Amino acid sequence: MTTSQVKIGFLIPLNNNLEENNSNSKLPIYEGINVLGRNDISVADKRVSRKHVSLIGSVDGSANVVVESSNPVVIRSRDQRIKLCFQEKGGILNGDIVEMIPGNHFFKYVNVDDEKDKTSMQIYQRVSTQETILIQNEEVTLKRKRQIDEDEAYARALQDDSEAIRHFSVPKDRLPLTFQLLRVKGLPAWANTSSVSIGDVIRGNVLFAVLSNYMVDMDWLLSVCPNLAKISRVLVIHGEGDSTLYHLQKNKPANWILHKPPLPISYGTHHSKAMLLVYPRGLRVVIHTSNLISVDWNNKSQGLWMQDFPWKDQKDQSRSCGFENDLIEYLSALKLPEISINLPVIGNVKIISSFFRRFDYSSAAVRLIASVPGYHNGPNLKKWGHMKLRTILQDCLFEKEFRNSPLVYQFSSLGSLDEKWMAELAASMSSGLADDKTPLGLGKAQIIWPTVEDVRCSLEGYAAGSAIPSPQKNVEKDFLKKYWAKWKAIHSGRSHAMPHIKTFARYNGQNIAWFLLTSSNLSKAAWGALQKNNTQLMIRSYELGVLFLPATIKDGCGFSCTDDHCSFEGRRESSINTQECRTKLVTLCYQGNRKTESTEVIPFPVPYELPPQPYSSADVPWSWDRQYNKKDVHGQVWPRHV
Repeated sequence: MTTSQVKIGFLIPLNNNLEENNSNSKLPIYEGINVLGRNDISVADKRVSRKHVSLIGSVDGSANVVVESSNPVVIRSRDQRIKLCFQEKGGILNGDIVEMIPGNHFFKYVNVDDEKDKTSMQIYQRVSTQETILIQNEEVTLKRKRQIDEDEAYARALQDDSEAIRHFSVPKDRLPLTFQLLRVKGLPAWANTSSVSIGDVIRGNVLFAVLSNYMVDMDWLLSVCPNLAKISRVLVIHGEGDSTLYHLQKNKPANWILHKPPLPISYGTHHSKAMLLVYPRGLRVVIHTSNLISVDWNNKSQGLWMQDFPWKDQKDQSRSCGFENDLIEYLSALKLPEISINLPVIGNVKIISSFFRRFDYSSAAVRLIASVPGYHNGPNLKKWGHMKLRTILQDCLFEKEFRNSPLVYQFSSLGSLDEKWMAELAASMSSGLADDKTPLGLGKAQIIWPTVEDVRCSLEGYAAGSAIPSPQKNVEKDFLKKYWAKWKAIHSGRSHAMPHIKTFARYNGQNIAWFLLTSSNLSKAAWGALQKNNTQLMIRSYELGVLFLPATIKDGCGFSCTDDHCSFEGRRESSINTQECRTKLVTLCYQGNRKTESTEVIPFPVPYELPPQPYSSADVPWSWDRQYNKKDVHGQVWPRHV
């Protein structure tokens, strides 16, 4: 069915290597509505419906894809894979790829050839597609350059603040006490000071790997970390849906084992983002905020913490600590498959949760805050979610300056919230005692959330909004207006790199009481909601984060699984003189004394400005299901080509 005979493009069949499949004919796409299904694309796969998609073609060569089937469709556009479900719509441009079933039946969308279809296109007296693209590319380049120049000029005007990210240089033996930002393509070099890429993390002689995440782009991951195809075993714990899982199972390396943990409560996900890398020398634990996809590791503001731990001595096998117990309990909840492996260090072993008790976590610089789906009561009430955070904070002493000090919530997805639950969460996050043993008291919370203008002017334009997936009905609740604060990240160079990082903190000026880097967004599903007169905590999803607290500096933080010159014994000796030194947590913009006899300042590369600026009357919080007609830096509107 079409509404015009003006041909605007073709769908060209591709093979699994994304090469043109000349054995099949092109499918013409006309201006107006084009309905395509199993018979049109000549496949016997019954997952493809007879009326699978509608393509609504525009004479400018673009088209919208509307899914008419119960099975999803994937659009590959630039570096993104966008999954569309029933009745969802997405735009395609010249060169984009449509997967009729995720991972299967690939078609490349190509505009009509100027020579063959010149007559039809001239009716509309439009400039050629190539000229338009060249003009748009030039405009995008100029706009990006102007943005970067403006940011750098503004950062220089801020003087000390502008130099902050440049001076984030933490000795290796202190890195586990803080976290790092991920590199972002397209930023000036100064903005990527001390930031990391995935190749900085997964390196060296890895014997066994556990990769935990929500989304996994296997092809990209193997392209940037080819050694993952050579490691003896790689356990991938994921949250992918059935269609993507089919693609993973069909194409994964033989050494990969896939596991999706049980989800006993509806609308839950496996959302935790972590890596456990076993080396001959020990274990690397990595907690981060990125999906295992290209755009997350290259285009967004993200954070990562990692620390290496040695194997336990024989005499220390029964010794444990809070970090170890938290880790083992969390891994046990995942119901991991039993994996047998021959490790050159210790021979044949079974990789189950208790295997990870073989490492010495006594130097752990953080505490784990995890969420596990279920109805938790009795002794389990305080093990997970915001009740775990409350329990740990209740036992901590903080300086008096943090009495009634503010809280900040920063994340990339907003659940359906109410004021009662916000008060419940604030009670947990306000826990703790001042150093005179009196309660810190309730802190006022602010929510850092990108505005529509932030997204429109970002490196990715409106496309960045697909990773800030909150609907208008969640975002535009009246009671939330008092919480909104701006994503302002000039000092870290990330104002235009939209946040996928998730952080929660209590602070006073540039001083930090505690700081949490986590996979948890602001939702009941992630943090849990109290039920039954506060005797039960209901959680839907798996989440994982690391809590940074001021503490006495511990021995062994500088141990490394990959750097030969960093031995555990050497760090023990060199840290004897600093055993009684307490840490003080600060932002990069802190101006005070960095070192005293009793205190060592640990800088945190908090990417956004503290205190955050409240929204002005002109600021509109981003929601991804609204229509935005003002063009972004790539000349697009949202949704694309409505």
